[in-house]
Amino acid sequence: MTELNDVRDFWNRSSCGEVYAGQGTDQERYAQVSKLRYELEPYLCPFARFEEAQDKDVLEIGVGMGSDHQKLAEAGPRSLRGLDLTDRALEHTRQRFQAFGLHSELAAGNAEKLTFADNSFDFVYSWGVIQHSPDTPQAALEILRVLRPGGVARVMIYHRRSPVGWMLWTRYALLRGRPWIGLDEIYARYLESPGTKAYSAAEARALFAGAASVRTIVTPCLGDLLEGEVGQRHRGLLLTVAKALWPRWLIKAVARHIDLGLGLMIEIRK
Repeated sequence: MTELNDVRDFWNRSSCGEVYAGQGTDQERYAQVSKLRYELEPYLCPFARFEEAQDKDVLEIGVGMGSDHQKLAEAGPRSLRGLDLTDRALEHTRQRFQAFGLHSELAAGNAEKLTFADNSFDFVYSWGVIQHSPDTPQAALEILRVLRPGGVARVMIYHRRSPVGWMLWTRYALLRGRPWIGLDEIYARYLESPGTKAYSAAEARALFAGAASVRTIVTPCLGDLLEGEVGQRHRGLLLTVAKALWPRWLIKAVARHIDLGLGLMIEIRK
């Protein structure tokens, strides 16, 4: 089983989106990260609805480079807390908030063992984080525990049926003469941090069983579309050719009719 330290070590080498930081002042660098984030993931803000954090007690699990945490802060919450497993992400977010004159209570934390009391938050947000946790079901239970009755959590995890999964399976299973290797093993070994998991929509809803309502939306993400700086772990001629020839229009067209894509967005109401 993947150890928490393995996940922490992976993300301490480079926070998600750090490759987009560029040069300039802290304001310029972090503004560039945010600009590209929302251009490459246009579905993020309509799902997250950060403006609903206004006058709420808010928690973000996994602040990363701080782009979404800044959106939450700018919405005017009653209180804002942010957790991350890595010191690197916390330092990025602290620098960002200092540059923009914002405030949040930031701390190192483990999604599987939140230190907050039951029913502490009106709004819990986590984007692309808990699928990396060794015990994702426990992290989901913790989100439900700290969420107040009537509150909302918006969470993104990875969806199993995706072009990313099929690309990785082709490269690391089929082309190596091991077609029996399943997608779960492919995700765990080759997609981002060790032990990364992906779920069906039904499995995602089951993670949050007990909530008053759970709604899921599946979308192709930048990895499925081979956009931006994806594939940093898998550079080579094959990836270069694939990026040039990739049928993005076809993936988007098919995804409008079936649940296809790595992005699995979950809205939970308690």
